[in-house]
Amino acid sequence: MNDAHRPDADGPQLRTLLLTDLCDSTTLVERIGDGPAAELFREHDRLVLALQQRWRGRLIDRSDGLLLLFERPIDGLGFALDYARGLREIGAARKFELKARAGLHVGEVLTWRNSDEAVRVGAKPVEVEGLAKPMAGRLMATARPGQILLSAVAEPLAHRAARELGERGQQLLWKSHGRWRFKGVPEPQEIYEVGEPGIAPLRAPPNGPKAWRDVPLWRRPAALVAEVALLAMIGGGAWFATRPQPAIAFNQRDWVVVGDLRNLTGQSVLDDSLEQAFRISLEQSRYVNVLSDLKTRDTLERMQRKNDTVLDRAIASEIALRDGARAVILPTVAEVGGRVRVSAEVIDPHTQTTVYAESADGHGKESTLGSIDTVTAALREKLGEAMKSIERDSEPLPKVATKNLDALRAYALGLKAYGERRHPEAQRYFDQAIALDPEFALAYLAALRVHVGDADNRSAKPYLEKAVALRSHLAPRDALYLDAWSAEYGPQPATRAPAQWKLLAGLYPDYYAGHYNYAWAAFANNRYSESLSFAKAAAAPQNPLRSSAIELVGRAQLAQGDAKAALASFEQGEKIGRYGPNRRRAAALATLRRFDEARAVLAQLSDDTSTSGLTNNLERISVAVDQGRWDEAQKIAARAEREAIHGTPVLANQFALIRLTVESLSGRPLQTAAVLAIGRKAAAQAGDEADPLRNEQAYVALSAAYLGQRHGQAEVARQLLPVLEPLAKRIGDPLVTQLLIIVQAGQLRLDGKPQDAIALLRPLVRGDELFQVHSALRAAYAAAGQDQDAQVEERWLAQNRGRAYIETAGSQALQVVNVADTGLGERAKAETVARAVARTQR
Repeated sequence: MNDAHRPDADGPQLRTLLLTDLCDSTTLVERIGDGPAAELFREHDRLVLALQQRWRGRLIDRSDGLLLLFERPIDGLGFALDYARGLREIGAARKFELKARAGLHVGEVLTWRNSDEAVRVGAKPVEVEGLAKPMAGRLMATARPGQILLSAVAEPLAHRAARELGERGQQLLWKSHGRWRFKGVPEPQEIYEVGEPGIAPLRAPPNGPKAWRDVPLWRRPAALVAEVALLAMIGGGAWFATRPQPAIAFNQRDWVVVGDLRNLTGQSVLDDSLEQAFRISLEQSRYVNVLSDLKTRDTLERMQRKNDTVLDRAIASEIALRDGARAVILPTVAEVGGRVRVSAEVIDPHTQTTVYAESADGHGKESTLGSIDTVTAALREKLGEAMKSIERDSEPLPKVATKNLDALRAYALGLKAYGERRHPEAQRYFDQAIALDPEFALAYLAALRVHVGDADNRSAKPYLEKAVALRSHLAPRDALYLDAWSAEYGPQPATRAPAQWKLLAGLYPDYYAGHYNYAWAAFANNRYSESLSFAKAAAAPQNPLRSSAIELVGRAQLAQGDAKAALASFEQGEKIGRYGPNRRRAAALATLRRFDEARAVLAQLSDDTSTSGLTNNLERISVAVDQGRWDEAQKIAARAEREAIHGTPVLANQFALIRLTVESLSGRPLQTAAVLAIGRKAAAQAGDEADPLRNEQAYVALSAAYLGQRHGQAEVARQLLPVLEPLAKRIGDPLVTQLLIIVQAGQLRLDGKPQDAIALLRPLVRGDELFQVHSALRAAYAAAGQDQDAQVEERWLAQNRGRAYIETAGSQALQVVNVADTGLGERAKAETVARAVARTQR
C-alpha cells in the first residue's frame, strides 16, 4: 500500500506552487445547509477545472484548499486572480462573501506517482515534496481573506510578465509588505501582495504564531521606551531631520504620472515651459516611463472632469491608479532666499504620501533647466535606475530642447493644441518656437508630425530636412524617431523605413510610435501576422493613441480572415477614440455579407472632396459591386472620378481607373485608349523622385496595364512596361515589384506561354503576396489546362473576402477588382468544371 514510485529520476524541478484555502468553509456549510453547500462546491469544482485548463495548472491536492503546480509564475498568478474573481461571483449570486487566501512561490520540488493500488485506497495520484511547499503554505496561511501573497522569488518573475495578462495586467496593484519571519524558516522573507482594484485587500497581513513581521530590535516595545525618552531629550526637530524616508516598489519600465507644475515664482513664462522641460528630461530614461500629457488628459475626460483640471496630488494619484502607473511626480518651482529652487516629490498614488523629494537651487530663471536635469537624475536613481544608465541616457536640456524659455513655452502650447487635434494652431506655435530658436530640433520634429498627420507630405519635407541637420540636438529616442521618418522620405522607403521603426520599438518598447508605425509598415506590405503582433503591443492602455492601434488590430484580423474579431476591434476602437463608424467597419460587415448594415454605415460617412471623403467611395463602390448593383457602382465611380480631380494626383488617377474598371466589370467594352492614358500619366508622375507618393503612382500605372490584360488587351502593358520596369526597380517597393511580376506574367499568358507565367508567379505565394497574384495564377492555370490547380486558386479567392476589402497596396487601387474576384470565383469555378467536362467528351 505504500509502494509509491520513486521520485523522478531527473531530480528536483523548478516549479511555481500555488496554495489556496477557502475561508470559513465549515461555518459556511453550517449556515446554508448540506444541500446548498453541495451545489456550491460543485460550482466551485467546475470553476477550478476551467481555470486549471486555461492556465495550464496541475492539480496535486484539494480539500477546502488547493495545491497546484505551474510551469511559470504568471500562469499561477492568472489562476489566482481568476479564482478570486470567480469566488466573488459565486458568492454574490448567493448573497454572501466567498473568499480564499492564496500563497504563490517558486522553488524546487520533487514529484512522484503513487502506485495504482495506493490510489485505489485513497492516496493522491501525485506527491509533491520540497522546501518550496511549506514556504507556499506559510504565505497562504499568512494572507488575509481574499489576499494573494507572493514570495520575493515569485514577485519579480510574475511582475515582469504581467503584460501577458492584457489590459488587466496593466491595472494590477502590487504592494510590498516588508520582511517577515516564518516559523521553521531561518531567514526573514520579503513578501508581496498583488490584486485587482476593488478586490484585493492591499493591507499588511496580521501577525500570528507562525508568521510575524520582522521588526528590528530598536522598534520593539522594551527598546522603544528608552528611545522615546532619548528622543524627547534630543528634541523633535532632530528626529524630523533624520527620519528615514519611506520606499516605493518601482521596477524597470514602470509608469509615472507627472502632475502639473506648481509655479510659485509669479513668472508666467515658467508655467508651461518648465513642465514640458521636466517631461523632456525625464523621458530620456529607458527605466522610467512617463505617461504622456495627452493620455492623462484623456483619462481626465473619462473621469468626467474638465480637460483643464489641475493635476494635483489627489487627481494625479487617481489617474495613476486608473492607468496602472506606479508613482506620481509633482514638480514645483519657487523663489527661496533669492534663489530659484526646482523641486519634485515622488508620491505613492495608493496613499498619496510623499515617498521621495529632491531639489536643486540656481540663480535666475535661466538656471531652471540645469536644475531640472539635476532633480530628474536624482529621482531616477531613487527609483532604482543605475547611475551608468542615467549618465548614458541623459543629455542636458539646453542641448536636446532649447535654452530659450519662451520657445519652450510655445512648443509646450503647440503640443497641447496638437493633442486636442487643433492642427493649424499647433503649427503656428511650433513655427513660433522655431522663430525664437532656429536650432530647436524638437520643434521641427513636432511640425513634421503635424503635416504628416494631415497627409501633407510636401509641406512636411522642409521640416524633416532641418531636423536631420540638427539631429545631434535630439535625445537618443527622438533621434531614432527622426531616423525612421527620414527613411520614410528617402530612397526605397518601403524596405528601409520598417527596419527603423522596428529598431525604435525594440530599444524603447513603451514608446508606442515605434510599435504602431512598424505594425502599419508590416500591414502595408501584407505581413499581416507580424502587423497584428506589433499593433497589439501598441494598443496598451498607456498609449494615448490606443484607438488607432486597436483599429489597426482590426485591419490585420480582417486581412487574416477573422471578420468577426475585426468587427469587434473596430467597434472597440470607435468607443475608446470616441468617433463614429468608418469605412473599415463597413468592409468587415460586407465581408460577413451583412450588406444592409454595411450600407447603413456608409450612408453616415462624409462624401465631400477631402481625402477621407473621397476614399469612403472605395467601400461604397466595392459593396455595390459585391452585391451586383452595377448601375449604382457606376454612378458612384463616375461621381468619385469627377470629385477626385480636386484631391491629390494619386486619387485623381486612381478613381479615373476605378470608373473604367467598374464599367468593364459590368460587361461594357474596355476603353483601352483611356486606360493607356491613365497609365502614362501615373507613370510620368511616378518618375518624379521628389514625390513621396511615387510608389503609389507606379502601382496605379501597373494597375492600368493589368486591367488591359484582364480584358485580353496586351497592348496597354506592351507600351507601359518599357517605362515601368526600370522605374519599379528604382523605387524598390516590394508590392510594386509584385504587381510588375503579375503584369509580366500576364504578357506571357497572352503570348501563349502560360507555363512560363506560372513559373514567374508561383514564387510570389509566400504569405505576403498581393491578392491579385491568385487571380493571375488562376488565369494562367486555366490557360494551361491545369483545371484542378485553377480550382484551388478559385477557392482561395472566394475564401479571402476580408483580404480583398482591406489590402492597402497602391492606396487600394485594385480593391474593387479584388472584391469582384471573390464573387467571380464561383463563376470561374463553374467555367473550369465545364472546360474539364468538355475535354473529357472530346
